[in-house]
Amino acid sequence: MTEAAEKRVLELLQKLCPLSAPSGHEGAVRDWLLEAWRPAVRSIEVDSIGNVLACVGGAGPKAMVTAHMDEIGWVVRSITDEGFLLLDGVPGVRRDGPSRWYPVGQAVKAFGREGAVASGVLAAATGHVVSSDRKLREHEALGWSDFFVDLGVESRADVERLGVHIGAPVVFENTPRTVGRRIVGKSMDDRLPLAAMTLLLERVDAAALTHELWFVATVQEETGLHGARAVASHSSFDYAIALDVGLVGDIPTVDSHDYPARLGGGPTIVHRDSHVVYDPGLCWRLIEAAAAAGVRTQHGVYGSYGSDGVPFVSAGIPTALVGIPTRYTHTAFEMIDPADVDGTVRMLETLVST
Repeated sequence: MTEAAEKRVLELLQKLCPLSAPSGHEGAVRDWLLEAWRPAVRSIEVDSIGNVLACVGGAGPKAMVTAHMDEIGWVVRSITDEGFLLLDGVPGVRRDGPSRWYPVGQAVKAFGREGAVASGVLAAATGHVVSSDRKLREHEALGWSDFFVDLGVESRADVERLGVHIGAPVVFENTPRTVGRRIVGKSMDDRLPLAAMTLLLERVDAAALTHELWFVATVQEETGLHGARAVASHSSFDYAIALDVGLVGDIPTVDSHDYPARLGGGPTIVHRDSHVVYDPGLCWRLIEAAAAAGVRTQHGVYGSYGSDGVPFVSAGIPTALVGIPTRYTHTAFEMIDPADVDGTVRMLETLVST
């Protein structure tokens, strides 16, 4: 991979990842995609719930590449008299507790009616003031009342003047940066695949495509694949390829036998996740296309995982899932290797051009 290509991956991620787009509020990412994709596609539209559907061009089998626009986050469940935000999950059952261990100390954005309106920090009582009871429980899982958002204000009225309300989304806030030869930042899930689709659009010659290629960017994947379900219910494709972050086991405390893929090992062809078995024929076509492009691939079986590919399988469309290897998924510090993005793009380019 050339230095210029690595810089282009970073450039795209630094544009896409900082955009705040929790489930149901994907407008900032949608607007970026419409501007970036429109000059290079045959047609582009937004459906009634906010999915983006773009026909890249070409003739032949109708092929779709899809990724989602929304990111993980929380919603405000209460505002204290002192102006702190108490949170609930998106989605989830409150009695189950937060699904992540590591939000405290991260910068966040809180939404109002018109979008992101305030910056804050996820905080908790620490150091000298933490109660003796809390110290005794530090080894236990985090509870919903153990942390909160501090917006740097003094009262509930201050929060309301900002436009933040009960039910408002809260998401991480940062810009991707390089760490060694890797890139780390929030919302790689799923801005990383959207960046890969944008790179593919820059590389393909529509006149040379052997498929009618479509790009679909969906809403509300993190709350139950709702955008993909809507597309699958009224669209017809010969096959679909869902792109998402890929799970890796190349860090301490994770058993590599559970997740043998690693960063820098190439795109992962996922044979099964928690919900479906992906189309074997299409999976092997992707592996063969990668080999023809000189790209290494990895095999994957994912637990505790679902993707936008599930509704397309249910709709009778042959579907594959490609995971772009990512460490620390569903955090503010998701880490990727630009070479895996480049490999994914070259694999897909070969598939739809031969």
